[in-house]
Amino acid sequence: MKLRDTALAAFAPVVWGSTYVVTTELLPPAHPMFAGLLRALPAGLIALAVTRTLPRGAWWWKAAALGVLNIGLFFPLLFVAAERLPGGVAATLGATQPLVVAVLAVAVLRESPSAWRFAWGVTGVVGVGLVVLGPAAGFDVAGVLAGLGGAATMALGVTLTKKWGRPAGVGPTAFAAWQLTAGGLFLVPVTFLVEGAPPAVDLPAVLGYLWLGLVGGLLAYVLWFRGITRLPVTSVAVLALLSPMVAALLGVVVLGQTLGAVQLSGFALALAAIVAGQRPAAPLRPVKTGVR
Repeated sequence: MKLRDTALAAFAPVVWGSTYVVTTELLPPAHPMFAGLLRALPAGLIALAVTRTLPRGAWWWKAAALGVLNIGLFFPLLFVAAERLPGGVAATLGATQPLVVAVLAVAVLRESPSAWRFAWGVTGVVGVGLVVLGPAAGFDVAGVLAGLGGAATMALGVTLTKKWGRPAGVGPTAFAAWQLTAGGLFLVPVTFLVEGAPPAVDLPAVLGYLWLGLVGGLLAYVLWFRGITRLPVTSVAVLALLSPMVAALLGVVVLGQTLGAVQLSGFALALAAIVAGQRPAAPLRPVKTGVR
């Protein structure tokens, strides 16, 4: 059962890895925020119409908070990082999310600290860096802060999703609908303030938006939030490393890019971190001094 849950949760970051290729090859340029809005809000409204389930009581503000953290704030920070930094730098900063989750699991979920999780979290960041960082990598202060902020924002959203769980009788589709709708509504004014009027849309763009909204939005987030509730939060977080790896592979297959020995060794490290992150880790124990 855990293997099935892990595979279903992994579907989300695998699909998210296609976002770069879809955005650059199919969508209008210079409107990434609009793409994020269409990825979230229509999917959330469709899911609400299908499930006909609204939050109750405290879940109105909890769903809004999770939607803003996981989607509404995460998307703008992600796009700022992608705009101001080379893609490899932005992806490497995003790969720090499992490390942030490991810290928040101790602070928020009261889990025992684990050297195993931290070590493999660092290994995952190094692996992703080897895959995606190139000689032209540069660092812009605002871009770096946005990249780290995006990783921290989604890490907090993932951790709180695990802490609060799902209300009794509410399925993963309705739960995802609440967050996609809340995040999408948050993005409406942000998108139009930053980018202005929507771009002209042709048939390839329509197909791209459908992919991002229905598959990368609705289906992916349903499975992602389902995985968070069924699996250890650190195990789910490390699956996010799949996203930049899939993006790199699609760059090879679709865009004709190449991978050298360094990139392949990075793939091996990142995959090892993902596999190791699914194993239960023994907590750190204090050293016995003999004093009773």
